[in-house]
Amino acid sequence: MILPIVAYGDPVLKKVAEDIEDDYPKLDELIENMFETMYNANGVGLAAPQIGKSIRLFVVDASPFAEDEDLPDEERKQLESFKKVFINPIILEEEGKPWNFQEGCLSIPGIHEDVSRKPEITIEYYDENWELLEETYSGVIARVIQHEYDHIEGILFTDYVNPLKKRVLKKKLSNISKGAVNVDYRMKFPALKR
Repeated sequence: MILPIVAYGDPVLKKVAEDIEDDYPKLDELIENMFETMYNANGVGLAAPQIGKSIRLFVVDASPFAEDEDLPDEERKQLESFKKVFINPIILEEEGKPWNFQEGCLSIPGIHEDVSRKPEITIEYYDENWELLEETYSGVIARVIQHEYDHIEGILFTDYVNPLKKRVLKKKLSNISKGAVNVDYRMKFPALKR
């Protein structure tokens, strides 16, 4: 089932999400719905807060980045099949010299900005089978994970934008929360009068 994506301005996007237990109700169905919602919106990641649930869960499918011919062949090959579920993740380490990359967000449609992040992460998480894993990722995969991880920490990519640029974006962000934005997927706008 395709779920509405929560727009910028909803308080759920600014909350630190809570861990879940392995008996979380209808978790398999929720994960399936999140992938379906993400694909419908042409996203590469979706965190539970973006569908209004303040829980530490996100899904990623980075395969669309495999078509980026500017990336090394080895990285493109990794991206082709990178589809994962992250439950109760903890980023243990971020390493390397920060690099800029233009990011966007399904909750903040129409806005893309350069965000500086470290290129390598080590993350511990449970997969959809509740197997505890610790893995290290780099490059675009690390960035997608960091972006989604921020969502469960109550952080949006626009929080990294410098104050001057943020003032320039203020009207656009306000319009998004009011629903004054063109999107071709279902959204829930916090400032729309019910």
